[in-house]
Amino acid sequence: MPWRRALSLRVRWLAATLAALAVALVLAGVFLHSLFQDHVLRQFQTTLTQQLDQLTARLEFDAAGQASIDPAQLSDPRWHRPYSGLYWQLDEVGAPADAQGALRSRSLWDDRLRPEPDVPADGQLHVHQGTGPRDAPLLLVERTVYPADAPQRRWRLVVAGDLQEVTAASDRFARVLALSLLGLGLLLALAALAQVAVGLAPLRALQRALTALREGRTARLQGQFPAEVQPLIDDFNRVLDRNAEVVERARTQAGNLAHALKTPLAVLDQAASRADGPDPAPLAALVRDQVGLARRHIDWHLARARVAASQRLPGQRTPLAPVLAGLLRVMAKVHAERALRLDCADIPADWAFAGEEQDLQEMLGNLLDNACLWARTRVRVEARLDGGQLQVVVEDDGPGIAPEQRQAVLARGVRLDEATPGSGLGLAIVADLVALYGGALALEAGSAGGLLARISLPAVR
Repeated sequence: MPWRRALSLRVRWLAATLAALAVALVLAGVFLHSLFQDHVLRQFQTTLTQQLDQLTARLEFDAAGQASIDPAQLSDPRWHRPYSGLYWQLDEVGAPADAQGALRSRSLWDDRLRPEPDVPADGQLHVHQGTGPRDAPLLLVERTVYPADAPQRRWRLVVAGDLQEVTAASDRFARVLALSLLGLGLLLALAALAQVAVGLAPLRALQRALTALREGRTARLQGQFPAEVQPLIDDFNRVLDRNAEVVERARTQAGNLAHALKTPLAVLDQAASRADGPDPAPLAALVRDQVGLARRHIDWHLARARVAASQRLPGQRTPLAPVLAGLLRVMAKVHAERALRLDCADIPADWAFAGEEQDLQEMLGNLLDNACLWARTRVRVEARLDGGQLQVVVEDDGPGIAPEQRQAVLARGVRLDEATPGSGLGLAIVADLVALYGGALALEAGSAGGLLARISLPAVR
């Protein structure tokens, strides 16, 4: 299609190159022709000046100051051949017009030169163009001379040459130059075609690699590419790897969710098969517990899937201070009967998490809820900015967790105390979400004897 050809790199590259070549060659031709023409004209002027010097040397004056030139002393045969293209003329300055051209070369025959009306000053060489016999274009070189004994009588000595030879030489050079530049332009055009073919060869290789990728013959772009194209190939392969990771993570999540739902469903199936008594209350309670457990598993896997899909989106920014303040208000209401003291250090307003607000609430909410469940009297929260990482610390004064058990509580469904309400998923959800954002979760012993949970997340300011 015409519009596709107009958008083609090959067409645009060739058009720009050929246009630049055409302009350069035309300018070079005009410049070279002008230089040659000027050179030939200067050479012609130099030759006429030499002829003028020879005539000046053969100029004789009588006692009355009358000037004359003996034609027999002139060796160049063109002075004697009519309309040969080389002429001289000697006129007295101030003489009447009908007396002009009385002394002239035989080559002028019955014609005469018509120089400019101005008279050159003493010692000055006057050069100008005019017309001569048969209206031929001439270059005239003249000077004023006078005898030493009669300086009041001044004479204008003029030498003229036919410019037709100069013009013919210039035209011949122009034709040769045009043919030469045309041949050079053709060679450069062929070189440009070869350059385009070689320059676009990596794109054709890239097209073949994409075709192989689309047809399933390979999982990544493969091949040898130049340094200018290789970064694009590497970025594209990273995108492909990222997509493969997302697909693999989705498969893993689906398998984990299916595995997590197996146990509640099996328990419900067994309870339903044995529920033959008149009182359905135990079965109803069991169903509620198992459905709640299944719902928590589904929520957890959905949260992981959401974070996996959005964790690398650009421009995400969630201020830390308002999220923490809102969560602390919620925790104060939820655990109001225990009169817990919730302390939070001042957090600058420009400290922000490089992710979604819902994910930050999920992580901090689970940490705060876990700390409030186990705390005796106090929960402490503080944050600090360390380079490009935002670190949040949640500490309680509860019984804490033994060092050998801290890794185990990060597994799904693990509860160290069955008497304490919960599903055993809180810390596991935090660990997974933090890992998906490229952060870290650490469990340590707190200063008050309880558990200190420290998370490190990407920050943006």
